[in-house]
Amino acid sequence: MAGARGEKVTMQEHMAINVSPGPIRPIRQISDYFPHFYPFAPALLRPRPAPSGPGPERALGSPAEDAGTPAAAKPGGSQGPPCLAQEQDGDSDESTALGSLEFTLLLDTQNCVLHCAIHRAKGLKPLDSGSRDTFVKANLLPGTSKASQLRTRTVRGSRGPRWEETLTYHGFTCQDAGRKTLRLCVCEESRLRRRAEPLGELRVALKKLVPGLPRSFDICLEKRRLTKRPSSLDTARGMSLYEEGEVEAAGEERGRILLSLCYSSQRGGLLVGVLRCAHLAPMDANGYSDPFVRIFLRPNVGKKSKYKTTVRKKTLNPEFNEEFFYAGQREELAQKTLLVSVWDYDLGTADDFIGGVQLSINSTGEKLRHWSECLARSDRRLELWHPLDGAPPQLGD
Repeated sequence: MAGARGEKVTMQEHMAINVSPGPIRPIRQISDYFPHFYPFAPALLRPRPAPSGPGPERALGSPAEDAGTPAAAKPGGSQGPPCLAQEQDGDSDESTALGSLEFTLLLDTQNCVLHCAIHRAKGLKPLDSGSRDTFVKANLLPGTSKASQLRTRTVRGSRGPRWEETLTYHGFTCQDAGRKTLRLCVCEESRLRRRAEPLGELRVALKKLVPGLPRSFDICLEKRRLTKRPSSLDTARGMSLYEEGEVEAAGEERGRILLSLCYSSQRGGLLVGVLRCAHLAPMDANGYSDPFVRIFLRPNVGKKSKYKTTVRKKTLNPEFNEEFFYAGQREELAQKTLLVSVWDYDLGTADDFIGGVQLSINSTGEKLRHWSECLARSDRRLELWHPLDGAPPQLGD
């Protein structure tokens, strides 16, 4: 192409490339790929899929309940006043101002387990404008706060967090369901505060549960209840950590132990398995204990009659899975007493007694049944939970 004075002008073409990547999406965390979930929980407690569309969400409960039961009459339906379905920026009614929590409970009496599947929260009102990092803390009342405390992981940056996580209480029986209450508290973490602050809590009387039947809830959160601590409570050691206002059964809340008994015909003796403990009373100033278990077959002579498990540090729900052997004929063992005691290990001072249980033909209730059935049947392990009492064992012959 020629210019005005005859010079040759060259034209260059430039291709425009759109390098805008679009909106930046948050990077998924590793915990999103490996959710915290109890592997043996029933299928009805598995994580729920997120709603796929702008339409209303499906009501809680099983398909059979959805098909034939009105929402107000469902056993797994909501309790209390109506809750927020979506986040609201404006003022709301006092009963719904703190948001709501969806969860499912299942009482498995065969395995003495209580499952609590935490699904999600809606309409939370964070304490700090820049903090939306929340988790759920669970406690069984009455009892010690540390012994029965379980919590979910922390979900960050959401006013409608979804956990889909199952908290499991071992050693939970129908008798516990008749007198226990489950408290769920939604808490907020903050970098400006050392402790997590509660956003709201709710309480469910567990006597409403039907064994083996999952029950779903969608309940509004309330302000945390605080009552005056009874003056009669011993505050010298960790026993002071009992929940305020929830200690009417504190005298029997020493915990429980899962024992396995088996008379081995091949080895000619008794196999005693110390499997785990649950909800032990705290004995240390930090609110925990360093528990271990001693077992003693009385009357007997020699060190072989006394055994001790390893120490589990800083826990109120230790898992031991240790087994010990006592040689002897069935008729001889039937006349003896098995003493099992749980202790808190203290370095340099005497160990603290937490609780114990005695199994013999002179026992009553479940303890007598466990001992009798073990000696009546050979080569069959029988596992049973036993509550701990406050009577220290008498180790003399």
